[in-house]
Amino acid sequence: FSLTGKEALTHFPSLGPSPGSAQGKVHVKQCDLLKLSRKQKRLCRREPGLAETLRDAIRLGILECQYQFRSERWNCSLEGRTSLLKRGFKETAFLYAVSSAALTHSLARACSAGRMERCTCDDSPDLENRKAWQWGVCGDNLKYSTKFLKKFLGQKRIGKDLRAKVDIHNTNVGIKVVKNGLKTTCKCHGVSGSCAVRTCWKQLSPFHEIGRLLKLRYDDAVKVFSTTNDAVGHSELAGPQRRSHSPKHPASPRSTDLVYVEDSPSFCRPSKYSLGTAGRTCSREGNCDSMCCGRGYNTQSRLVTFSCHCQVQWCCYVECQQCMQEEVVYSCKQ
Repeated sequence: FSLTGKEALTHFPSLGPSPGSAQGKVHVKQCDLLKLSRKQKRLCRREPGLAETLRDAIRLGILECQYQFRSERWNCSLEGRTSLLKRGFKETAFLYAVSSAALTHSLARACSAGRMERCTCDDSPDLENRKAWQWGVCGDNLKYSTKFLKKFLGQKRIGKDLRAKVDIHNTNVGIKVVKNGLKTTCKCHGVSGSCAVRTCWKQLSPFHEIGRLLKLRYDDAVKVFSTTNDAVGHSELAGPQRRSHSPKHPASPRSTDLVYVEDSPSFCRPSKYSLGTAGRTCSREGNCDSMCCGRGYNTQSRLVTFSCHCQVQWCCYVECQQCMQEEVVYSCKQ
C-alpha cells in the first residue's frame, strides 16, 4: 500500500450519526474501497476510524506535494503517477516520504481528536502528560501512530532488491521528519494569567513545515547503488564518497537523506510520467525560463476583481468595495 494517490481520491459515504451496526458496515465498506493488501484490509476492518484517517492522509500528502512543487516542472499532478512509482526517481522518493509522513501525522492527530477507537491522547507515562489530560488538553499520540504504521506497512521483508530498500528508506525518512518535528507545548493556569500551574503536552509540527523539510531533502537527494557489506554478508545502500571515507568504502546515505537510483526525465514534454509544462503559468522574473524548457512563454493581460477599501462597521461586520486591476499572466508555450 502506498499513500501516493495512484488514482483519484475515492469519495466515501458520509459518517453521520447512525446505529453502531450501520456505522460498522460503513467502516468496512470504506476499507474495501481503498487499494489495500489483504493483510492491510484486515487491519483496517479491525480499526474503526482508520479508513477515514487513511483518506485524510492521502489528501494531506497530495495537497502538500502539489504545494511544494507548484513552481517546478513536475508539479506532483495525479497524471502519470502510477508510471512514476514504478521508477526510482527523486520524485518517487519524495512521494514515498510525503505519503508516510502524512499517514504518521494523520494517525497521531486522529488519536488525539478521538476519531480512532483503539487509541487516544499521547499516553507517555510522565507526569506532564497526565496533568495536560486533566486540564482537558490532548497530546498528539505519535507513539501509537509509528508503532501501528510499521505493522500496517509491513517492513520486515526488505530482501536484496535495491528498489525495495530505497522505497523503505524513503518511507522511514518521512516518518523520521514527523518524529523530529514533535515539540512540547505548554500552557499556564492561574489567577489573572499567572503561571501558578503549568501543563505541557506533545504536539506535532504543522504539516506545511514537514513538507518544507522534505522538499529540502528532495533538493539534496542522494543517488545510491547496492553494495555488499563483507562484515555482515548482505547488501547495503551506498552513495557518493565523503571526504571522511576511504575510496575503497563507499559512504552509506544518512537516515535523513532521500535516496534515488536513476536520473529523472526533464518533465518538459508530455510523457507517461507527466503532462509536460505547456500552458503552465510561471513567473517571468522567477521560473519561466526553467519551467518552459527554452520554448518561451506567452504574455496575457486580464482584469481581476478584489476587495478593497475595507472598513469595520458597527458592530460586527466588514464592508468592502470591489476594485479591479490589470494583471499580467505568463504561460509556457507549446
